[in-house]
Amino acid sequence: MQTIDKEWVKSYLLGLQDSICNALGQEDGSAWQEDNWTRPEGGGGRSRVIADGKVIEKGGVNFSHVSGDQLPASATQSRPELAGRSFEAMGVSLVIHPHNPYMPTSHANVRFFIAEKDGEDPVWWFGGGYDLTPYYGNQEDCEHWHQTAKNACDPFGEEVYPRLKQQCDSYFYLRHRDEPRGVGGVFFDDFNQLGFEQSFAFMQAIGDSYIEAYLPIMQRRREQPFGERERSFQLYRRGRYVEFNLVYDRGTLFGLQTGGRTESILMSLPPMVRWEYDWQPEAGSAEAELYDQYLTDRDWI
Repeated sequence: MQTIDKEWVKSYLLGLQDSICNALGQEDGSAWQEDNWTRPEGGGGRSRVIADGKVIEKGGVNFSHVSGDQLPASATQSRPELAGRSFEAMGVSLVIHPHNPYMPTSHANVRFFIAEKDGEDPVWWFGGGYDLTPYYGNQEDCEHWHQTAKNACDPFGEEVYPRLKQQCDSYFYLRHRDEPRGVGGVFFDDFNQLGFEQSFAFMQAIGDSYIEAYLPIMQRRREQPFGERERSFQLYRRGRYVEFNLVYDRGTLFGLQTGGRTESILMSLPPMVRWEYDWQPEAGSAEAELYDQYLTDRDWI
């Protein structure tokens, strides 16, 4: 039986949180507010948040490591044979909501699950990915985002990026709106087919490439002029982000069902948002371009 090194994974995740916070904090010029928390049922975490920074209106980079006697329904829905097992789940998740409407919101997470039962081999897997949610479409940004994701995937097989790109498009889709949340990226779950060390190496490749994917976009868009129209559209589109996270997101459901820290779980929600009844973009406008050319199932490379 192969050795599963949970401490190795935990050490990497804590270091990843540090490196992402350092890079984003330097770009924003703000300090992270840090909360260390414990969970009565087992485990805890380290949450870091920037609120009303110079570039980041609200951002959070969270580490959590929780355990319990039974996996929640969100984790066993597709794998009922795991019901009744004890579990450990650890990961880093982040969401960055910028001030500037021309800078996309970004989301990323990497995680590790292990379910154990006396007398049986442990069942484990990795998951994660990252996706981009622009308010105003930009071809250069989308191509860079996806090329960086592809570069991270390619050492593990040329078929990996196309498969994970499609999984991302399928997952971050608002079925009740019949539209994608953004322009996607890569998404994977139940990943263990390469064995522990190589599967872990793949998760690290994805986690390590996030800053390379997002930081150049931040730097290009942070000073782009905008007005009340762009801000209003940004707040309207943020409503889609809220809808997805509260209706579909597995991580949100897992956290709530395991009694996780609510403040950390809902950190992903933007600070300001608006809904408007039956709003439609003006034909030929930049807002319409987002729907017509970017919120579609397309290849970016």
